[in-house]
Amino acid sequence: MPLEPNQATDLGLPQAISQVIARHLRNAIVTGQLHEGEPIRQDDVAALFNVSKIPVREALKHLEAEGLVAFQRNRGAVVHSLSEAEIVQIFEVRAMLESNAIRWAVPNMTAATLERAQALCDAFAREQDRLRWVELHWAFHSCLYADAHRPFLLDLIQSINNRTERYLHIQLTEGDGRLVADTEHQSLVDACRRGDAEGAASQVHEHITSACELLRRHLPPSARLEGTPR
Repeated sequence: MPLEPNQATDLGLPQAISQVIARHLRNAIVTGQLHEGEPIRQDDVAALFNVSKIPVREALKHLEAEGLVAFQRNRGAVVHSLSEAEIVQIFEVRAMLESNAIRWAVPNMTAATLERAQALCDAFAREQDRLRWVELHWAFHSCLYADAHRPFLLDLIQSINNRTERYLHIQLTEGDGRLVADTEHQSLVDACRRGDAEGAASQVHEHITSACELLRRHLPPSARLEGTPR
């Protein structure tokens, strides 16, 4: 049955605006400017960007799909909060998926992949802008997984990472977190360069598990629940 013009989704300007708003809100959540459980008032966001609430709602729906925003009755959109138990489970899944991704990728890695991975490793170590940390961290890891040639797996890993990227700043700024991450990233590149698939997989698993343990030590009290896996 042919669609009527009024049934078609508008793919013009409002959607482009919603992407800008989503990026702005995502950055605010990731850097902690918007705290877990904090309401995101559509009227305020619309006024900030001088737009109607339509693209704001589209942006919030996109962030809901990423696990960063939740809609609550009588409160509207709020920054989604994760309990300690949920965080631990997410990191466990990450460790399983990402260790397998790199195990499958290493035998297929090209010189170009290794060169790009080293460049991203170096860029991450030099970067001081916290917003760029998240971008470079994902670029580095996804570069190492790409040669597994499993795009569905990579998309799944990215969607899971999106849910916890706000915690990357805690991991990197507490104690020696940044130095540890830089050292582990370089060691991972070296293992890939040697063609050591099992060694690289083991390092990725440990890298993610250690990050989770560091994060748990610095979670706010509101995230802690009885019965959290130990």
